[in-house]
Amino acid sequence: MTIFAELGMRYPIIQAPMAGVQNAELAMSATRAGALGSLPAAMLGPAELRQALEQLAASGPGPFNINFFCHRQNEPEPAEERRWREALAPYYGELGVRADATTTAPGRAPFNAEHAAILTEFKPAVVSFHFGLPEPELLARVKATGAKVFASATTVAEAQWLAHHGADAIIAQGLEAGGHRGHFLSEDLALQQGTFTLLPQIVAAVDLPVIAAGGIVDGKGILAALALGASAVQMGTAFLCCPEATTSFLHRAAIQGIHGHHTALTNLFSGRPARGIVNRLMRELGPFSALAPTFPHASRALAPLRAAAEKAGESGFSPLWAGQNVSGCRDLPAAELIALWVTEAGLR
Repeated sequence: MTIFAELGMRYPIIQAPMAGVQNAELAMSATRAGALGSLPAAMLGPAELRQALEQLAASGPGPFNINFFCHRQNEPEPAEERRWREALAPYYGELGVRADATTTAPGRAPFNAEHAAILTEFKPAVVSFHFGLPEPELLARVKATGAKVFASATTVAEAQWLAHHGADAIIAQGLEAGGHRGHFLSEDLALQQGTFTLLPQIVAAVDLPVIAAGGIVDGKGILAALALGASAVQMGTAFLCCPEATTSFLHRAAIQGIHGHHTALTNLFSGRPARGIVNRLMRELGPFSALAPTFPHASRALAPLRAAAEKAGESGFSPLWAGQNVSGCRDLPAAELIALWVTEAGLR
């Protein structure tokens, strides 16, 4: 029996955790449809996390995947913040925003002891991590709950490290994938590859189930990944236009617009490389800037600009996370999308 059959999944499909564009509703819909629904927890405070887990628990036995970041977080550097605000000053003036304006932006806390305590209470089937794995004592607490541990790798070396340090399955995140890159051993993006070149190399390098992620938006993509040795696929972008997603109107419009296919990696919105649809800020500053504060602090100075622009109906300062292939984004309930993919892939 595979790890995914043990979890009670009918189909080898994982709904990717997507912070900022979903809540528990999308996870519940995906799991009810036979996939593995995921909840992004990195931007949730303890009370919010507990409330979301209570929702999931009330919806049935699952299974569910709870996803966390496990980066090393440093305090904001005032000098970095000052330089970043100076770079953004023309936009503050244009939008009529005070240069010292502050707007509360959701935090991105790394996995910690409080998270581990909450997981001990709720015992989710899967706990997944982005940016490596937590410290050994915290990882041991997760494993003590009985949860399977999944973690993202963007290179073969990262996959081998994860296998050696306690992961139960590897998520092979190709360069096509939307949102934040999961790299943690090296910041050199030149080391990273597309999904269908990375996947077979990781399959050959580790003796663990491998999950393909990045650019997979339909049944044909699922079949291709399985043929290259994946035990399952993780799909995120294709869910962005589902009614259960919390994707904003402006974000949906960008996905469905004529430039929705134009994505790039950028550090402007958080301080760490993430793939999103190219918008005004990325075009005018370039997708990467040495002035952007370290992750996750770049969003602090951008938050008031984003709020002002969105109020005016513009998405030029918003992170429009999406993968390279938006062709599978449809305004359909998640269960209908999953059923369509299952039929296309002949998985019934």
